[in-house]
Amino acid sequence: MRVTAERKKEIFKEHGGSENNSGQAEAQVAMFTERISHLTEHLRTNKKDYSAEKSLITLVGKRRRLLNYMAKKDIFRYRDIIKKLGLRK
Repeated sequence: MRVTAERKKEIFKEHGGSENNSGQAEAQVAMFTERISHLTEHLRTNKKDYSAEKSLITLVGKRRRLLNYMAKKDIFRYRDIIKKLGLRK
């Protein structure tokens, strides 16, 4: 099951400021995190789905690059999104 349009709007409203603000880095990181958690659950039951595994690795890399960008540009925004999404322990 993919991320529904309603869930995308919720994510963008919560992290991007409005439902249509999908370009903000926080909104994109939150969207990637949602998709990563979905793919992780999928791979727990379908261990040999290698195309989903490749997609997961790609998404993790994209999220990592965006987070690196945010850390360089504005460390406070970076720390805020990490805390909101619970990415680091």
